[in-house]
Amino acid sequence: MRPLSDRISQELLPFVSRPGQYIGREVNQIPQDGDWERAEVRVAVAFPDKYSIGMSHLGCQILYWLINHTEGCCAERVYCPWEDAESLLRQRQIELFTWDTRQPVSSADILAVSLQYEMTYTSVLQLLDLAHIPLRSSDRDDSHPLVIAGGPQADNPEPLAPFLDLVVLGDGEVSMAAILQACREFKTSGMRRREMILSMARRFEWIYAPSLYDVQYAQDGTIRSIEPIGSDIPARIVRCRTPDFDNAPFPLRPLVPHVEVVHDRMAIEIMRGCPQQCRFCHAGNTKRPLRLRSADKILEIAESMYEASGMNELGLLSLSTSDHPDLRELARRVNERFSPHHVNISLPSLRVDRMLHDIPWMVSAVRKSGLTVAVEAAATDMRDAIRKRVTDGDLLDGVKEAYRAGWRSVKLYFMCGFPGERQEDIDGIVHLSRLVSEARRELGGGPAHVRVSVGWLVPKPHTPFQWAAQRDTEYFHETRRRLADLVSTRGKKRGSVRIRTHSVERSILEAVFARGDRRLADAIEHAFRGGARFEGWDECFKPDIWERAFAATGIDPGWYAHRERPFDEVLPWSHLRAGASAENLWRHYQDYYARLDASRRASGSPNATAPQ
Repeated sequence: MRPLSDRISQELLPFVSRPGQYIGREVNQIPQDGDWERAEVRVAVAFPDKYSIGMSHLGCQILYWLINHTEGCCAERVYCPWEDAESLLRQRQIELFTWDTRQPVSSADILAVSLQYEMTYTSVLQLLDLAHIPLRSSDRDDSHPLVIAGGPQADNPEPLAPFLDLVVLGDGEVSMAAILQACREFKTSGMRRREMILSMARRFEWIYAPSLYDVQYAQDGTIRSIEPIGSDIPARIVRCRTPDFDNAPFPLRPLVPHVEVVHDRMAIEIMRGCPQQCRFCHAGNTKRPLRLRSADKILEIAESMYEASGMNELGLLSLSTSDHPDLRELARRVNERFSPHHVNISLPSLRVDRMLHDIPWMVSAVRKSGLTVAVEAAATDMRDAIRKRVTDGDLLDGVKEAYRAGWRSVKLYFMCGFPGERQEDIDGIVHLSRLVSEARRELGGGPAHVRVSVGWLVPKPHTPFQWAAQRDTEYFHETRRRLADLVSTRGKKRGSVRIRTHSVERSILEAVFARGDRRLADAIEHAFRGGARFEGWDECFKPDIWERAFAATGIDPGWYAHRERPFDEVLPWSHLRAGASAENLWRHYQDYYARLDASRRASGSPNATAPQ
């Protein structure tokens, strides 16, 4: 049989769309021919989505850089083949390969999977299946790599528990370095695979081995207990944190993709964590404490990345970039250095209470293709309750300054489905969006183009809303219809406001998995076998596959998504300490209702009833 690399070139690439996404050998690729075979520890860094998404993910590039700069170790990348490529791989029996030098993924010592989004769960199974790795951890032997998952969804990995050998809670820099060292030690001693899993779980307080924990259920379907099997297994897993963030490993020579990707730019994480801690935000509640990268270090990284890539956009990334204390100075220095080379600065969504403060440097440094602001809720009382520090006055003053500086369009993010939400909260989205659009008229111009994205609340674990019931399907569909009616007049769009809402069915499925337990694994596998793939993509998402999977496995998705939890219920992630204590989160949940009630009593509106 021809070598794997030749088979990919001859039997796959000529027959797929956009073959450039499968060829590897990108500028700044680190492993070269022979590095994989010579390495003591080989890691396949996997992103369970297509190339254009995976290549945009900074976390995977950090791990790729760290591993390949660790003595004796080699990391290569793997992404999910798109539908046409998967079909060919199966038809021609070509094993899933790494992108860098086309090695069989199954030849890795570690398959490191990044769990960024609940809708990639079937794609995790796709990676395993195409790599000829048994889906279930219990079916693997010494010939198979350790399947280790990390990322945001690792904070509740229970729906994938039977498929994962190990799960890392928290930051990847410190944890991956420690895992590599342990793996080298275990391989040298001839330790068998199952013993490696046990040893990792014993050694590291932030590693969770799902197979080493027994879950018991009560008659009503709730969890009675989650207990380790063996006294030397920790009862609680805690989050790993990178202490010296300023000097943490970071890719100085970014990979330059062959084809267009979602974020084709240099990206620097300038801050980890968020001081705002909005009550619905999983990342803001788990990535604490706040850690900063200094302006000097950021500029040093940017210099190296530009020299190595020549990219014309620099993303200054964090959960709340506006809150970096040196942002103005940083932007000034970056602009002075890179504006002669026509390099733009891009930012994630901005805090409107900082926009007036930041407009002077934004005028010259930030590209003006569009301004993005996360408002989240239209009513002041709701924003106060979710701890979103935004006022209408700040928002309107901020966008006016942006219009004066040359912006002509704004994108606003809102969320619907908060507990205690009223009809006027929904109507306020359209009203406030129109005010933002019309504010440009006050400056002598026409109305600004305002694009509004409305998402549906998905209660997340390790947040104050982890006990809340998600609104049901009909509520979200009715909200969508109401928003559409409010922006329409005689069937025509009114003004310059456009509203786009997220998929209702996908958001509900996301809620099922976000707070699900390991009983959902059977439904995930059933859906995968039935053709579920790429659920985050509209053209691929098929709700009917999931309806059949839940019916076949006897699972009521509404029980997971739309049920209010009492405080004393054992949650699937109760043994995983990824953020604040349950007592602290519950106090915030009660305070959410207290704030709503106080403001509504003042206005004469009905109270929102808090759970007991």
